[in-house]
Amino acid sequence: MRRRAVLTAGALAGALALAGCSGSGSGRPDLSVGSSYMPQPVSADIAAGFLTITNKGGAQDRLTSVTSSVAGQVTMHSTVGGAMEEKSSFVIPAHGQLVFKSGGNHLMFEKLKRKPEQGQKVTVKLTFAKSGPLTVEMPVRSATYNPSANQSTGH
Repeated sequence: MRRRAVLTAGALAGALALAGCSGSGSGRPDLSVGSSYMPQPVSADIAAGFLTITNKGGAQDRLTSVTSSVAGQVTMHSTVGGAMEEKSSFVIPAHGQLVFKSGGNHLMFEKLKRKPEQGQKVTVKLTFAKSGPLTVEMPVRSATYNPSANQSTGH
């Protein structure tokens, strides 16, 4: 009986060790940010921002807030059927993405402290429910920038 208990404990320890080494299949989020940009604002007090958050982990996370020293506040919005609605958070699914793009989900930089100009970068801090915060350098592009027209094949 004791031998069986020792074997069972050993098998359990081995299974737990393998589960801990599963990398992107783990039960926690694994977030990264790409494709970030801000079109050069046309007004002096408000701007939009776009980016993609990728989650390679095995658990979802939630974007709960966004801040930037360039704005008095940054709010998150979704656009559905032409109607813009402010959101308090967005889910980033396990093994999925959260996309902020023109005509869809987007960030609004309100009460600008200075008007960002093309060629500059705006620092943005993303805060999540489970993961640590991520800081992103968002390049300011021309007001007419279209990321799909500017990406090379395969990206």
